[in-house]
Amino acid sequence: PRMDYVLPVSHLQVCRVKRGAMWDSIGERAKLVTCFLGIFISYLLYGVVQEKVTRGKYGEGEDAERFTFTLALVCMQCIINATFAKTVTAIFGVGKDSTPRSLFAQCSVSYMGAMLASNWSLKYVNYPTQVLGKSCKPIPVMLLAVLLGRKRYPLSKYIVVLLIVTGVALFLYKDGHHRSAGAGSGSELFGIGEMLLILSLCLDGVTGVIQDRMKDTGKTHPLHIMLYLNLYSIGLLVTGLLLTGEGIQAVYFISRHPEVFLHLIAFGLASAVGQVFIFVTVTTFSPLTCSIITTTRKFFTILVSVVLFSNSLLSHQWLGVFFVFLGLGLENAIGKKATNSR
Repeated sequence: PRMDYVLPVSHLQVCRVKRGAMWDSIGERAKLVTCFLGIFISYLLYGVVQEKVTRGKYGEGEDAERFTFTLALVCMQCIINATFAKTVTAIFGVGKDSTPRSLFAQCSVSYMGAMLASNWSLKYVNYPTQVLGKSCKPIPVMLLAVLLGRKRYPLSKYIVVLLIVTGVALFLYKDGHHRSAGAGSGSELFGIGEMLLILSLCLDGVTGVIQDRMKDTGKTHPLHIMLYLNLYSIGLLVTGLLLTGEGIQAVYFISRHPEVFLHLIAFGLASAVGQVFIFVTVTTFSPLTCSIITTTRKFFTILVSVVLFSNSLLSHQWLGVFFVFLGLGLENAIGKKATNSR
């Protein structure tokens, strides 16, 4: 009689072994192409849907309105991310995690805040500005590591930061003729959207510091980070939706425009699938390979946004894009050289 209970477990273990064997049987080049396409396609879709939801209008004529419920948008993203992480951990048999839950709770606050600030910024700046701004994540991570972690970096790292800062300054600069044509930031040279992006970057830096602390306390699996960060964030976001009344307003909006719900599902799925492919890339190859792929993806995301949503860029803004990606490319090259020297 006990065999009836043992067989399903054994069958599940066999399935996990077969999936691992199938992936291992694929050549390195095929694995790299699969990971590249997975990240590229999922985050390209993510960017298109995000800009559609946050900057597009639903309805026709005078009844057209925007989806302004950022808490609901991020909550849907976290729910799908957590569901995906739980499913993948069950399929591939990832073991239990011993990281203190208090660290996950702390990290979820900065993680959620960074996502909210990033999505809120799209009310004031266009998508290329947001993508380029978020490409500067190494800067706050590095600064916080120096200030809080007492770390030291070589001169080459500071040159990379200088290139990125110069590129962002060029990209955000608006001359007198174009300031009034800003994407919702009024005539200000440095408006609310840019401030939200800086806040998002700072919170990304805090998240990185806490995640380093997680690694120091024990062996934290990336999928566990993905699962628990999103679970804790869901609790905070649901509380916010109930206290602010935004949850009910979002439901009413979706009832008026049902297509929004499909867009939210697509947004969350693209985010979750992209995160899983990032995890697979890091574990199969290296964080450096993953960084190169995601950096390349961001550049093409800007191009797609320019074509699909008519977010035209000025010549000095394209120069700024070049400086930012030159800095990111040098950072990748420095990281590769350091890895090879070890």
